Amino acid sequence: MADVLKKVPVREQDPKVRATNFEEVCLGYNKEEAMEEAVRCLNCKKPRCVAGCPVSIDIPGFIQEVKNGSFEKAYQIIGQSSALPAVCGRVCPQETQCEGQCVRGVKGEAVSIGKLERFVADWAKENGIRPVPAEKKNGHKIAVIGSGPAGLTCAGDLARIGYDVTIFEALHKAGGVLSYGIPEFRLPKSRVVDEEIENVKSLGVKIETNVIIGKSVTIDELLQEEGYEAVFIGSGAGLPMFMHIPGEQANGVMSANEYLTRNNLMKAYRDDYDTPIAHGKKVAVVGGGNVAMDAARTALRLGADVHIVYRRSEAELPARREEVHHAREEGVKFDLLCNPVEILTDEKDWVTGIRCIRMELGEPDASGRRRPVEIPGSEFEIEVDTVIMSLGTSPNPLISSTTIGLDVNKKKCIIADEEFGKTSKEGVYAGGDAVTGAATVILAMGAGKAGARGIDAFIKEKEAKK
Repeated sequence: MADVLKKVPVREQDPKVRATNFEEVCLGYNKEEAMEEAVRCLNCKKPRCVAGCPVSIDIPGFIQEVKNGSFEKAYQIIGQSSALPAVCGRVCPQETQCEGQCVRGVKGEAVSIGKLERFVADWAKENGIRPVPAEKKNGHKIAVIGSGPAGLTCAGDLARIGYDVTIFEALHKAGGVLSYGIPEFRLPKSRVVDEEIENVKSLGVKIETNVIIGKSVTIDELLQEEGYEAVFIGSGAGLPMFMHIPGEQANGVMSANEYLTRNNLMKAYRDDYDTPIAHGKKVAVVGGGNVAMDAARTALRLGADVHIVYRRSEAELPARREEVHHAREEGVKFDLLCNPVEILTDEKDWVTGIRCIRMELGEPDASGRRRPVEIPGSEFEIEVDTVIMSLGTSPNPLISSTTIGLDVNKKKCIIADEEFGKTSKEGVYAGGDAVTGAATVILAMGAGKAGARGIDAFIKEKEAKK
C-alpha cells in the first residue's frame, strides 16, 4: 500500500537528455498510477480545491471517476467546466490554486490534481472521445476575437448552449499563446494544442485565421454589417516591454515574445524549417517569470550557456516552482538580485556582454513584494552574445483604437467587469490578458467563461424585450 501522504511520483525525462531535445519533459501518469493517485483524494464535502479553480471544475467528482476507472465519465465532468483540460493539466499553476487549497496537503502532499486532469484528457484523446455539442443552434451569431485560452473557452461555452460562434485569429495558426508562446517541451503542439482546438471546433465553432481585427475588419463592422449580435475580445497581450537602457537596440537583443514565436510557432528548432533564430552561445534572459524560464530553457536546448538575470531573490521569482526546478536541473544559471544597467557592444553594434548592478531587497512595493534597491559600486559584467528581454507584455492598442466607445485604462488594457466581462460598449465583452495584462492560461480561461455568461445574459435580455 502506497503512502497516502505522498504523491505518486510522475515520470520525467532525465535532465541531461531532455536538455538536448524538445520532447515533453513530464511523461504523465499511466492508468495504474492515475488510479493510485486518485485514491488519495478525500472527496471532501466542502471541497476547497474547487474554490481554488478559476473555472470551478468539479475536482472531487472527476477524481472519484478516475478512482473507479471510469475515465470517460471523468472527462465529461471536466468538460462541463473546461474546454482545454490537456492544456491546463500541463501548464496551469495548480500549486497556487486547486492543489494549494487541497485538504490532503495540510498534513502531507496535495493530490496531483493537474496530473490527473492531464491523464484524463490524454486518455480521452487516445480513445477518440470528444465533447458533446449542443443538440440544436439557437439562431444567435457571436464573434470571438483571438483563439488563445480566453477566446477558445468563451467560444466553446457559447457553442455548447447553441450559439453560432466564429473565432477571428490574426495569425496563420490558431491557439494564441498556446501555439506561439509555450515551448514544445512543456506543451506539445500537434499532440495537445491542435487536438484541444479540434475539440472546440467539434462543438460547431468556426475559426478564421489571418484576420486582423482593426485592419481586416473592425468590431463596429462585425456588429453593424456582418450580423454578429455580440463580440468577445480575447486578443491577449502580445506587445513586449523593454528596459530602455543603453545598448538595448543592439544586434542580438530581442524580446522573449519574438524568440519564442520563432521557435514555437515557426519551428526554428527543427532542421526542416528555414526560420532564422539567434543561436547565441552565451545567452542572458532578463526576467523571472514563466516566459523567462521558457526562453532560457529553449536557448539551452539550442546549444547556449544560459543565465537568468533577475532583480529580486529566489523567493520572489514569479515563475512556477516546477519550471524553476526544471531549469536548474537542466543547467540554467541564475544571477539573482542583479539588474542590467547597460548592454555592451562591439564596434559593429553586436552584443558582447551585459553590465549589471547587484541589488538588495527593501520595503514592499504596491505588489506586496519587497522592492529591489541598487547597491552602489557593485557593478559587474557577464559575457554574452545574446540578450532576451522577458519583462512582461501589454495589449496591442489596435483593437481599442479602432473601436468606437471602447474604454481602456492607462496601460491600454480594455476595461471590463470581472463577473461578466462587460465593457463600456454595448454588446462587447472582453477578458484575459487584453483586460488584465499578461497572466496565466487558467485565469484567461476563467475570463472567457465570464464573457460567455455575460453574452448569454445579454442575448437573453434582448430576446425578453422583443
